[in-house]
Amino acid sequence: MLSTKSQQRLLRVFRVRVLDMPGYLGKLATRLGELGANIGEISIHSQGPDFLIREISLQFEDQEHLDKVVEGLSALENVRLEAVLDPVEQAHEGGKIAVKSRFPLDSIAEMRKIYTPGVAQICKLIHKDESASRTYTCIGNSVAVVTNGTAILGLGNIGPVAGMPVMEGKSVLYEQLVGVSGIPILIDSKDVDVIVNTVKQIAPTFGAIHLEDIAAPECFEIERRLQEELKIPVLHDDQHATAVVVLSALMTIAVRSGLNLHTCRVGIIGLGAAGSGIAQLLLSYGVKEVFGTDLREEAARRLESLGGTAVNLAGIMSDCDVVVTTTGVPGLIKPEMVKAGQIILALSNPDPEILPEVAMASGALFAADGRTINNALSFPGLFRGALKAQAERFTDAMKLAAAHAICRQTKLDNIVPSILDREVHQRVADAVADAAYL
Repeated sequence: MLSTKSQQRLLRVFRVRVLDMPGYLGKLATRLGELGANIGEISIHSQGPDFLIREISLQFEDQEHLDKVVEGLSALENVRLEAVLDPVEQAHEGGKIAVKSRFPLDSIAEMRKIYTPGVAQICKLIHKDESASRTYTCIGNSVAVVTNGTAILGLGNIGPVAGMPVMEGKSVLYEQLVGVSGIPILIDSKDVDVIVNTVKQIAPTFGAIHLEDIAAPECFEIERRLQEELKIPVLHDDQHATAVVVLSALMTIAVRSGLNLHTCRVGIIGLGAAGSGIAQLLLSYGVKEVFGTDLREEAARRLESLGGTAVNLAGIMSDCDVVVTTTGVPGLIKPEMVKAGQIILALSNPDPEILPEVAMASGALFAADGRTINNALSFPGLFRGALKAQAERFTDAMKLAAAHAICRQTKLDNIVPSILDREVHQRVADAVADAAYL
């Protein structure tokens, strides 16, 4: 596995003007290597009568390393650095999503079908039977991706607008992986009543509600109230989609290691949104003993209300067969705390509570981090299946079906499939829809 340091390397593209003669590209590559830059893709951006402008993808340890490489290139003859580009910023310029028509508008006849006068026919159909909106509009294939920006990634409470790139990213995954329209909805409020009432007012536009990056404990109340008051499925991704992938990974690990997950003692460190969701789904799956610890008393009480047992950190590390961490505290688990034969999933991003390779060297049977256990493996299929079944809510049976489907699609020595494997998401959607019909 890569170290945390390698995860945080800077990615930049150097746009470099080089003399178009044999040997000059080689000299440039050699110099970059001497300066410690990790070279990726090289392409030709443009050319002149005796020069080429190339774009070279490079990785750097940090900003200081980047500055050193820029300075180190200045002495190369017939090589000139034209620009340093940030490919992540480039990818986000203009946003990652857009609303587009599914039909061309290239004739009056087409316009009459999709707008006036033809559209009145469909309005009358829906007025007579509102459920027809799922067939004749985008409602049945649209999900609201709702945030107030209070728990964005590992960045915390940075506000809804700063969280928009995440919501757009979720929307891209929906469209690309399962063909669902995910529409970001930003709510600038921390007030539970405001958030609930706002979502209720816009709910007729959507077939389901995806709550995203809303901090605990408010997220629990918001999800509960919306599901009680709406007749479309509502799911807080950080709780339940994460739980589905964790359960799937543990099922795979258990099968390959000969463990009985139902009788394993599972400890969860950090009982916020993700930790609580994981505990709830593991108990629903049939794990008999789930322990948890959190600095907040209300979080411990919530675990006990689900059927788990609140203990301290030392108790989890000394007594549990499986340890799942969701604290956001890098290095929380020290090597000497790892018990021989433990399974450790340290899920905080970008810096886990213990690096997988450190946990393994300390005696763990298996270890992984949040790069591997990613909720994007489950939420597209969960919502696609719920929309397909026209379900009114997500049930534990639907979430368990998703976990089993992911587990069945895991191949070779992986513990979860590739996020970009479209077949996985289709199998999850089918399994969720089947479970919804039961």
